Amino acid sequence: MRVISLCADGIKSAADKGFYDWIREQDVDFICVQDLRCAEHELQSDAFFPPEYNAYFYDSVEGKDNGVAIYCRTLPKAIMTGLGFREFDMEGRYIQADYSNISVGCLFAPTGGDTGSDEQARKTEFLRLLQSHLGKIRNKRREFIICGGWNIAHTAQDVEDTERNSTRSGFLAEERQWMEEVIKLGYVDAFREINSDTDEFTWWPGGEGDGLRTDFHLASSGLKYAIEYGAIYKSQAFSSHAPVIMDYDIEPTV
Repeated sequence: MRVISLCADGIKSAADKGFYDWIREQDVDFICVQDLRCAEHELQSDAFFPPEYNAYFYDSVEGKDNGVAIYCRTLPKAIMTGLGFREFDMEGRYIQADYSNISVGCLFAPTGGDTGSDEQARKTEFLRLLQSHLGKIRNKRREFIICGGWNIAHTAQDVEDTERNSTRSGFLAEERQWMEEVIKLGYVDAFREINSDTDEFTWWPGGEGDGLRTDFHLASSGLKYAIEYGAIYKSQAFSSHAPVIMDYDIEPTV
């Protein structure tokens, strides 16, 4: 089962840069797209709705910011939108496709801001709520893969310039500690299970240089040995983020 995720910087912009043309060449079961920056009803072209997929979108209330989408080749048993976080759910940050044996989620975390800012306080609150949610769903009788623009780089090997980023949102000590605590709940960073290279980044905020790996798949630990392949696609730029490609030895069952 192949899962591809991309933080799009606007789904229309990514499409103009060839994202959907590239996707058609991939043998992919799930496509998870974050940061759509438009509402579903604005997507008039058939390119956004490939016929071989069941497409689901979750917009922010205003339909202008954030937004997530998931494309499923196998019709899901159910689609869940939001996480039950009233304030944040209005921002269109999470959608999930449920099957009997697995759930695949698409998440876009808040970006945060300077230490002590209101933006960083909101991000911290979102992460607190998310940690509680991730703990609860480990009691479910199925596996989970949550693909996301997490806006967090986990360890020093996920950041090109650790000194510069150590005081910035996305690589703060408390954010890295949050990741450690989530992993202890029963999750793995799927890409890092099979790739330990120190030059694998997914986001370049300035366009070039100073890369960070803030886009990844968080998988329940039951899938640890089902991870077969992982790559960050860098041959084409569809946004300031690179797509993450992961293969798992599991098939969704309804």
